[in-house]
Amino acid sequence: MNKNEMTNTKYIEVDPANTPLPQLHQFLLGSVSPRPICFASTIDLEGRPNLAPFSFFNVVSANPPVIVFSPNNSGRDGTPKQTFLNAKAVPEVVVNVVSYAMVEQMNVAAAPWEHGVSEFEKAGFTPVASDLVKPFRVAESPVQIECKVIDIKEFGDGGGSGKLIMAQVMKMHVKEEVLGADGKIDPFKMNLVGRMGGSWYCLPGPDSMFQLAQPTQNTYGYDRLPAHVKMSKVLLANHLGQLAGIVGEPTPEELTEAIKWLHKNVDNTLDFSDLHSKEIGALELMNQGLVREAAALLML
Repeated sequence: MNKNEMTNTKYIEVDPANTPLPQLHQFLLGSVSPRPICFASTIDLEGRPNLAPFSFFNVVSANPPVIVFSPNNSGRDGTPKQTFLNAKAVPEVVVNVVSYAMVEQMNVAAAPWEHGVSEFEKAGFTPVASDLVKPFRVAESPVQIECKVIDIKEFGDGGGSGKLIMAQVMKMHVKEEVLGADGKIDPFKMNLVGRMGGSWYCLPGPDSMFQLAQPTQNTYGYDRLPAHVKMSKVLLANHLGQLAGIVGEPTPEELTEAIKWLHKNVDNTLDFSDLHSKEIGALELMNQGLVREAAALLML
């Protein structure tokens, strides 16, 4: 989509103050997704465990290591979640990540069980004693994170009101089976589940995951792309982003390689004095990961 097409895009306007809560909730969760899932294990003053999933969740600091999640009040009747009440009474939590192998059980734990009922038992999870905090870990989770609650921010008292829990990581338990040969967590072995809007979830896989090179201070930049490239009817916004993301200037050697590759693999009669042919050729090159060669073709 080029800039001319963007200016003709139609929008609906959503005013939170005048939008019914269920509709606003759907717009928010449908827009901000997929979201990771915090499967939070807490305990009350009587030692009774609670286990519940929340998708308002992320890591926000590495030094010190801090995780945040928000067990919002019930949208139906405004009652606070037991996780929030427990975290205030016993400021400790174990954050368990959710893999596909345990997602159906997690969904059972999400049911509105009465206070005092163990979701570990209802959902068939195995409680494991933590080393530094009172709440139990979930044995089935590939990563279990023991945390100390350091602050709670309350955003209101009504239905859907957030209770942001900030928790400092005290210890992590990472199963060796999810590590790659480099000792790092392998996202394919983790197979974590993401939360979408409504009742939808998503799963990572080879067809849905991709890598992007880390940009540097020498990144080319969108503003330096020629006008004819920005206004292309062939190249999409992501293609322009790829071109803008190259490091340094394209070289004559890369232009030679681009033409040589296209003549060999696409059509040996192509004439690149024509702008449209250049754009088609650049698209072919980018589809093969030859972004710098595509930039040389378009800009030299």
